[in-house]
Amino acid sequence: MLRVGLTGSIASGKSFVSGVLAGLGCHVVDADGLARRVVEPGTPGLRAVLEEFGPEVLSADGTLDRARLGALVFGDQRRRETLNSILHPLIIAEQDAALRRFEEKDPRGIAVVDAALLIESGGYRRFDKLVVVHCRPEAQLERLMRRNNLSREEAERRVAAQMPQEEKLRYADFSIDTSGSFEETRARTEEVFKELRRLAGEDVASS
Repeated sequence: MLRVGLTGSIASGKSFVSGVLAGLGCHVVDADGLARRVVEPGTPGLRAVLEEFGPEVLSADGTLDRARLGALVFGDQRRRETLNSILHPLIIAEQDAALRRFEEKDPRGIAVVDAALLIESGGYRRFDKLVVVHCRPEAQLERLMRRNNLSREEAERRVAAQMPQEEKLRYADFSIDTSGSFEETRARTEEVFKELRRLAGEDVASS
């Protein structure tokens, strides 16, 4: 099975690309979904987060208040790194379990892990290929303000807290620019999929 990392900065269009790849037959693992799972009520992950950040990040219904936690860490690199050190090992373990299940079911397939921090965490090294999704900075800000109902200043602060898109692109085996229309992005994603499909076939042939 060809293991592919899919990453991109906040509001870069990564979710759309992920959806297209899933529609084309890739087995997609959503790291954000796994991040929610590892901090569900009663999990060791949630207990560790509460020990570090306090009960104020807990909602009245006993779930993690992700918005409040996000507000705490986005402007504080040290706290953000602390949170990542708690969650990343748990998320990676869940990713690996999902990849094993996919490989057992479809050894000739393509497994895609959709994760925002693959490069920053060093997790990209676990994959055969890395796809980086990117877009024009202005488009990124507009999407983020609209999606999260943020002011421009807040959106700029969140973008600045992440690795620049240009730097992420240095790690890419394939890049997908989402600045244009959905149709243009879909067409580019299909091109990348054809290359991945070819590589998956070569990987099977050489094994």
